[in-house]
Amino acid sequence: MENEKVACECCAQETEEEENETGIRQIIIAAVLFAVAEAAEHLHIFSRAGISLGNFAKADELLPMLLYLFSYIICGKNVVIGAVRNLLKGKVFDETFLMTIASLGAVAVGQYPEAVAVMLLYQIGEYFEDKAVGKSRKSIKALMEIRPDKAYVKRDGKTTEVNPASVQIGETIVVKPGERIPVDGIVTSGKTFLDTSALTGESVPVKVFTGSSVMAGSINTDSVIEIQTTKIAGESAAARIIALVENASEKKAKSEKFITRFSRFYTPAVCAAAILLAVVPSLITHDPHTWVYRALIFLVVSCPCALVISVPLSFFSGIGTAGRNGILIKGSESIETLARTKTAVFDKTGTLTKGVFVVTAVHPADESRIPADELIAIAAHAETYSNHPISRSIRAVHSGPCCSLAKVTDAEEISGQGIRVNLNSRNILAGNMKLMESNNIEGYTPCPENDSGTIIHVAVDGVYAGHIVIADQTKEHAAEAMSQLRSLGVKKLVMLTGDNKETADGVARQIGIDTVFAQLLPGGKVDKVEVLISELGGDTTSKKRGTLLFAGDGINDAPVLARADTGIAMGGLGSDAAIESADVVIMTDEPAKIADAIRISRRTIRIVKQNIFFSLAIKLGIMVLGALGIADMWAAVFGDTGVALLAVANAMRIMLYRKKTL
Repeated sequence: MENEKVACECCAQETEEEENETGIRQIIIAAVLFAVAEAAEHLHIFSRAGISLGNFAKADELLPMLLYLFSYIICGKNVVIGAVRNLLKGKVFDETFLMTIASLGAVAVGQYPEAVAVMLLYQIGEYFEDKAVGKSRKSIKALMEIRPDKAYVKRDGKTTEVNPASVQIGETIVVKPGERIPVDGIVTSGKTFLDTSALTGESVPVKVFTGSSVMAGSINTDSVIEIQTTKIAGESAAARIIALVENASEKKAKSEKFITRFSRFYTPAVCAAAILLAVVPSLITHDPHTWVYRALIFLVVSCPCALVISVPLSFFSGIGTAGRNGILIKGSESIETLARTKTAVFDKTGTLTKGVFVVTAVHPADESRIPADELIAIAAHAETYSNHPISRSIRAVHSGPCCSLAKVTDAEEISGQGIRVNLNSRNILAGNMKLMESNNIEGYTPCPENDSGTIIHVAVDGVYAGHIVIADQTKEHAAEAMSQLRSLGVKKLVMLTGDNKETADGVARQIGIDTVFAQLLPGGKVDKVEVLISELGGDTTSKKRGTLLFAGDGINDAPVLARADTGIAMGGLGSDAAIESADVVIMTDEPAKIADAIRISRRTIRIVKQNIFFSLAIKLGIMVLGALGIADMWAAVFGDTGVALLAVANAMRIMLYRKKTL
C-alpha cells in the first residue's frame, strides 16, 4: 500500500508537470498569434506584403480577426469548457464564468483584442499563481519526504530489507550512511552524526552513540549504526509530523472562512450590478454598445481571484515557512491566535529548564540517627519505581545498598505530593512539604530559604529524617527568549510549576519571568490559565482580544495545552498526549522558537490584511472608473490578473523569513 501511494504521488507530480509545460506552450503560441494580429491590424503588414483575399475581404481586416480567434481558442478554450461544466454542476458565479462572459461579451461588441487579452492575461496569471503555489508546497513537501520507504532489520541472523511498517518494537535495525532512520529507537552499536534538519529545522549534525535516542526521519551521515526500536513506524516522530502536516489545511483561519463566505455573496452581487449597468443606462441613452462594454469591464475587474488565491496561499506559505524552521503549526487558525499573543505561560521543567536534575545538598535531620549516605539510600530505594527526572537524579548518586535496605513493597504514588513505600517493614515517605504536613510528620520543619532547588523530604516511620536538595538547569538562551517575547509586545510572562515556590522564583529571576505560580497540580494549572485568559478581557471570539499561549512538554500539560488559546508542545520526543493536545509543536526544546513562531504568524497575518485591502481597493477603484467610462478593458485586466499576481507575489514574501540568530 505504501509503495502504491508513493507511485501515485509520483504519477500525480509528473502529470502536473506535463500540464504546466502544456500550459506555457499554449500561452506562448497564443501570445505570438495575438502579437501578429495586433501588428496586422495596426501596421497593415499583409497589404504591404501584397497578400490579398480577392473579393471576399481585405486581408488586413479578416486575417487579424482569424488570428484573434485562433489565439482566443488556444488560450481560452479550457476556461470556456470549465465554465460550461461548472454551470452544469450548478456552480455559476466563479472566475471561469466571469472570464467567459466578459470575453464573449467583448467579442459581441467588436472588441476582439480585449477579448483575447482577457483570456491570455488570465491564463498567464493562473500559470504564475500555480507556480507560486507549487513553490509554497515544496516547503511542506520537504516535511512529507521524511517518511522512510525501507528498513534493514536483523532476523534469524540475516539482515533483510522490509517495509518499515512491519518492524516491531524491540527488533534491531541497521542504518547505513546516507539512509534515513525508519523507526524511533535507541542506538545499540556504533556512533555517527545525524542530519535532523527535516525534523527540527537545525542544520548542525547531531552526534549519537550507544544509548542515544534517535528519531525516524533523521539521516545517518557518517557510519553504520544498529538501533533497537522503541516504537512501531506508525507511532514514530516522523509519522506524527506527517500526520500534523497532512491535517494542517483542515483548521482554517477566520480570514480564510471570511473570504469563502465573501466570495459566495460578492460574485453574484457584482454580476447583478453589471447587468444593471448594462441595461438601465442603455434604456435611457439608447447606446447599448457603450454600456455593455462598461459592464464587461465591471465583470472582468470584479473577479475575486486575488483574494481567493492569495489568502489561502499566504497561510500555506506561513505554515511551510514555520515547518522549515522546525515549528509545526497545525492550521491557519493557530497562526491567527499566535499573532495576537499578549500573555505567554510556561511550564518549568523540560520547557524552560533542561530537566537534568543534580543532587546539590543532603541535609539529615539527625546525623547520628540517619547519616547522609543512608538518607540518600532510603530516598533512592523509595524512588525505585518512578521514572521522574528527580527520582533518577537521586538514584544516580546512590552507589549501592545501605544498611541492607533492599526490599521495597506496597509502593503508592500520592498525586502532587510524592511516594509512600514499605522498605524492609519500615514506612517511608518521600516527597514535598505537603506530604509531610498531610501526614503530621514528627520533627518536620520548613527548609531554610537558602535551599534553592527542588526539595525532597524524607520521613521514616512517621519521623522526619531530613531533606535532599535537587537543582535543575535553565536552558541556554531561555532568558534571551523571554527578552524576544517582550520585544514582540507580549505583556505578561508567567510560569506554572508543581515545584516549590523558592525553586520556581529562582528560575524566574534567572530568565526574566514576571509571575510565578508554584506547587500546582495539573488541575490547578488549568484554573490559573482560566484566570489569566479572563484578565485579557473582551469576547474570547473577538479578533481584537489578545490571546494566551501555553508551552509545555509533559503528559500532565495536556489539559492546559487544550485550554490555552494556543497550546505549544515542546520537543519532538515530548509526550504523545501533549503533542495531540497542542496547536503548535516545536520540534526542538528551544523556547526561542516560540518567538519565531509569533514572528512568522504576524508576518503572515500582516500580508493577508495587505492583500485583502489592496485587492479590494484597486478593484473598487477600477469598477467606479469603468462605470464612468474612464477605465478601459486593459485597466480591468490589470485589476484582475495584475492584482492577483501582485497579491500572490506578496504572499510569497513570507517564505523569505529567516529566523533571528541569538
